[in-house]
Amino acid sequence: MKTLLEIEGVSKSFGSVIANEDISLIVREGEILALLGENGAGKSTLVKAVFGLVKPDAGTIKINGIVMESGDTAAAIASGVGMVHQHFQLVPVMSVTENLILGDEPKRFGVVNIKQAKKEALALSEKYGLEVDPDAIIEDLPVGMAQRVEILKALRRDVKLLILDEPTAVLTPQETDELLEVLRNLAKRGVGILFITHKLREVMAVADRIAVLRGGKLMGTTTPKESSESKLAQMMVGREVVLRVEKSVAQPKEVLLSIKNLRVNDDRKLESVRDLSLEVHAGEILGIAGVEGNGQRELVEAICSMRSRLSGEVIVKGQAIPNLNPRAAHLAGVSHIPEDREKHGLVTSYSIADNLVLNRFDQAPFAKGWIRSLEEVSSNGEALVEKFDIRAPNASLSAGSLSGGNKQKVVVARELSQQLDVVVAAQPTRGVDVGSIEFIHNQLIAARDAGAAVLLVSAELDEILSLADRIAVISNGKIVAIFSSKEADRNTIGRLMAGLAS
Repeated sequence: MKTLLEIEGVSKSFGSVIANEDISLIVREGEILALLGENGAGKSTLVKAVFGLVKPDAGTIKINGIVMESGDTAAAIASGVGMVHQHFQLVPVMSVTENLILGDEPKRFGVVNIKQAKKEALALSEKYGLEVDPDAIIEDLPVGMAQRVEILKALRRDVKLLILDEPTAVLTPQETDELLEVLRNLAKRGVGILFITHKLREVMAVADRIAVLRGGKLMGTTTPKESSESKLAQMMVGREVVLRVEKSVAQPKEVLLSIKNLRVNDDRKLESVRDLSLEVHAGEILGIAGVEGNGQRELVEAICSMRSRLSGEVIVKGQAIPNLNPRAAHLAGVSHIPEDREKHGLVTSYSIADNLVLNRFDQAPFAKGWIRSLEEVSSNGEALVEKFDIRAPNASLSAGSLSGGNKQKVVVARELSQQLDVVVAAQPTRGVDVGSIEFIHNQLIAARDAGAAVLLVSAELDEILSLADRIAVISNGKIVAIFSSKEADRNTIGRLMAGLAS
């Protein structure tokens, strides 16, 4: 097969941080190369260099044998490189057709020829088997359909090499399967595909070859036949990782968290949680499965009293939690692992030790009246650094200097070391490495086994299926179904997540 892309010795640093170090790779015509690695491994930097968005410090990039001028996106596009970004580059209020032709409009007598553009859009969708309605408005489309528009936008420019950056991050399981089939069909037509992901199941399902990055370095290339999910995980983090969650059967007891007829607005003042009721028992993990943007964030913030409730109640151990009072929620026994650790979980300029007592710095033994006990704060910090495997020389180091996975461990350590009654864990493993995921999962199971009621909110359906004892599916701000872990079926849950009947 003809070589479409040749990366030779590419290096890129941002200040003292090495993003890519002497990386060499090729992508052939009709081949799907999966670029696998954890957040911060250097995947996005590398493909941005290929697409001309980043200028490498060293090395060359050849497309069809021609050396590309570094940092020249127009030249990359002209050479047949297309890129589908993780965050779609579409104009929400415009139609599918208008988005497809944006920047390259067919004109007649100096006026945009929409009729001709619609014909082109239909012909393009038929050619590649990507059915779309050319008149549909982008903001009205399901996310999977919007992604098809992104792909067609790239294909319209006669793309030879298609780059996709974490394309399944916001897709339902069905939409993910459809996308993987689209990629297979494009490869059959001779398109070379560079597919960035951190999801091992997808890599094994669609890739012809797999390149693994770790810490900016290429750790090696392999194929699905030569490898396995566990071997790939080991390449990603540098040690053996247990991917399968091992847990005993739940022994649920009394209801610790009760949510009754909850209604909450989002930041746009639109109702995002709609008359939602839910109960979580002591000794169980209840997982909330849903496509992001269906009210999960607002639900979590309302439970933790960080967002105003329009109506409804949040009750912990029979005690109603007041509106907009996070301190009261914490004192009532609610532990919160937030979705955004940087914004709501840490003060990055503070030390690890101080972050580990953020929500109880005024309580004994960390304070005696108005006087803080720095010795107790320090000894607690050192103990938790060791217990929760936080990779830092000591607890006096600033939290901001830690890697993403270790920052998350600080949050988890603070919230789970207090043995509170209710644990609300929102995207607890987002942006952390496979090894840290394993550790955090074990800590959540330990909290359950110690008698806590654990509410797990995750965009990763595999995580929900692995950890949860019961699964509640959320769609458009409502709980549309609840399953026991034994009843849970990936396909059924995926349909419900997409707003379809089971």
